[in-house]
Amino acid sequence: MPKMKTKSSAKKRFKITATGKVKAAGAGKRHGMIKRTNKFIRDARGTMVLAEPDGKKVIKNYLPNGL
Repeated sequence: MPKMKTKSSAKKRFKITATGKVKAAGAGKRHGMIKRTNKFIRDARGTMVLAEPDGKKVIKNYLPNGL
């Protein structure tokens, strides 16, 4: 059997915490800031922990070996 590989795009987008949770940047901040509210822009700043079901999918499908 071939080795399971980590997706290169996922390496750049996600980090796994020591407790196994997945951290990612807030969505919706790439372009089009003029139409976003100031509250949305503030709240999407930095990184946040993904919801538990989403984190499990990321680890299973994209980061099988961790980072």
